[in-house]
Amino acid sequence: MTLPDTRQHETTLRFLASPQDANFFGNVHGGNVRKWIDEAAYTCAVGWSGLSCVTGYVGGIRFYRPIHIGDLVETRARLIYTGNTSMHIAVDVQAGDPRQSVRQQTTHCVIVFVALDVNGSPVPVPAWTPQTLEESAMHRYAIKLMELRKSAEDEIRPYLNL
Repeated sequence: MTLPDTRQHETTLRFLASPQDANFFGNVHGGNVRKWIDEAAYTCAVGWSGLSCVTGYVGGIRFYRPIHIGDLVETRARLIYTGNTSMHIAVDVQAGDPRQSVRQQTTHCVIVFVALDVNGSPVPVPAWTPQTLEESAMHRYAIKLMELRKSAEDEIRPYLNL
């Protein structure tokens, strides 16, 4: 008999958007949204691996609509793929009036985190296996994004000073 894995593979952070988060138009700064995304993804990666983690890649961040001062913001991070030392985390941000139960999708991206040992070297992470149809679809999405990223990196490599 196989016991279910009790590691945390999903995290949701919730908070209110405050005036200090906003730009001159009354919308939350994109940089603040990116910070919240990174914090949710980090929490998810650490929850899964049980290790210190660092951001290795942030890709395809897409802003669909603004977040306003006073909105209840929900940042949901889900593990969608594990490599040897890396974890791909899909992050969806939703926001809306806290007096209503409806939230609208505002932002989406995928972040890759790398697990580190005490010396700062990458270390293996526990493998994750999708359990539902939605998780399987997101797993395929992560694989497709990796293929696209590799193709883009191959194209740009001659122009980088690395």
